[in-house]
Amino acid sequence: MQGAFKRIITGALFFIITIVVAVVGYVGFGWALLDAVYMVVITIFGVGYGEVQPLESPAQKIFTILVIFAGTTSAVYIVGGFVQMVTEGEINKALNEKLQERTIASLDQHVIICGFTPMGQILAQQLHDNHESFVILDPQAEQIAQTFNYLARDGNATDEALLHEVRIDHARALATVLPDDATNVFISLTARELNPELTILARGERPSTEKKLRLAGADHIVLPDTISGLRMANLLTRPTAIDFLNQPEERSYLNDLLGQIDVQLDELRIPERSPLVGKTVREIEVRGKGAFIVVAIRLSTGQTIVRPSPSQALHSHDVLIVLGHQIDIPQFAKRYGLGNHRSGRQRLQQAQDRDQGQGMRSRENSLNHNPLEYYASGNGHPGNGP
Repeated sequence: MQGAFKRIITGALFFIITIVVAVVGYVGFGWALLDAVYMVVITIFGVGYGEVQPLESPAQKIFTILVIFAGTTSAVYIVGGFVQMVTEGEINKALNEKLQERTIASLDQHVIICGFTPMGQILAQQLHDNHESFVILDPQAEQIAQTFNYLARDGNATDEALLHEVRIDHARALATVLPDDATNVFISLTARELNPELTILARGERPSTEKKLRLAGADHIVLPDTISGLRMANLLTRPTAIDFLNQPEERSYLNDLLGQIDVQLDELRIPERSPLVGKTVREIEVRGKGAFIVVAIRLSTGQTIVRPSPSQALHSHDVLIVLGHQIDIPQFAKRYGLGNHRSGRQRLQQAQDRDQGQGMRSRENSLNHNPLEYYASGNGHPGNGP
């Protein structure tokens, strides 16, 4: 494309120089300026009108031949540049489309994003930054591919044939982030039917849609208005605490303080046939002899319950998020055969690393990544996974 543009510029400059030299030449033969310009125009563009003045000398005839040759050559050069630009554009477009088709056909364990809305753009950017493979379904697929160099397909995400084309049977997750609840419900229903093992994340505009999305097969529901409202409420009611936890340096300092008093936030997974299956939160805290408190439970269904009721029963594959002493928690986990899923301090450090690498964007989203901030805020929306 750059070569074609350069060719057009070169041809245009040569054409202008030819016109100027030709006009000056005819004026030098004693012609009036207007007659010289008129002669150059009809000569270069081959109009076919007669000569303005007779070409009496051999020099005038040779000069006119050179003007015709130079003018025609430069014009052809310019036209060739335009043809090359159009041809290269079409060829590159066809090659890019073919490359995208081959890449999509080889996708495995990827994420399908339905809708390139502002939420979809943020999701795509995060997946791209983490080197995750994904494909976007959106009516503006061609523009998305050209602007962002993302894999994208044009079409309706409710179309089963299109979902098969983007290998939904090999995908690990699908996120439908369209602003229309009915469409998100239909996409979730279609995707669940095509791939029962697929993890489905759905956007909901109204809280009443959450139940419908779950019935349609969505595993996790995100309510942007609810999350934004809780965030703003926290900024108004707990501004100092939120500001403190939004700063990576202060979070690191808090992490160090917890370590100094031998306190940590940890995750304990309850395996099958564990003696704790069927027990309540109150009973497990009693068995721990006050060494920790259960601040949240991620159920095996994917739902997270913040500040669970003491009467909340435990099931196999539930994950307990506990806050307690560094020594007591591993001992309790070993006694009852609980798996240490991932320590809260590790999650804190990972959140800090993300903030240092992504700047303000990560700090705005730190409520979703930092368990301590999430629980310290005193709020949580049960019903969504972590």
